[in-house]
Amino acid sequence: MFLWFLATAILTIAWVFKDPRFDYRLLAVGAVLPDIIDWPTGWRAMHSVVTSIALLAIVMLVTIGRKPSRKVLLGLPIGTFLHLVFDGAFANTEMFWWPIGGWKFSAEVLPVVARGWWNVPLEFVGAVAFWRWRVRRRTTA
Repeated sequence: MFLWFLATAILTIAWVFKDPRFDYRLLAVGAVLPDIIDWPTGWRAMHSVVTSIALLAIVMLVTIGRKPSRKVLLGLPIGTFLHLVFDGAFANTEMFWWPIGGWKFSAEVLPVVARGWWNVPLEFVGAVAFWRWRVRRRTTA
């Protein structure tokens, strides 16, 4: 699933912040990063809220006193947080709270794999939503 996470993250931020100057590039990277890292490796670390919190803390510490850089880089952890929300990662508490409950990764498959063919309509919804956002952004610019 690619378009589902891109569209849901971008539309959520566009709706909440309504800032036409927001840079969506790192938000988009953060929205797909958990699946890009965890799917081929078999890890589950990126589907943990602890990892997203650590990423947010790193961005905040690295950008102390550099507000323009912080504004751009915050898109990455925000994207990973939104991925967890729209993936339903919180349904598997062992994976979601890793490593708080122990260092062993969950044996369950990633939510994107567990959904199986339900990913197809979600991708379609994501594609339509992303297209609508792009069209609307062009007409208001």
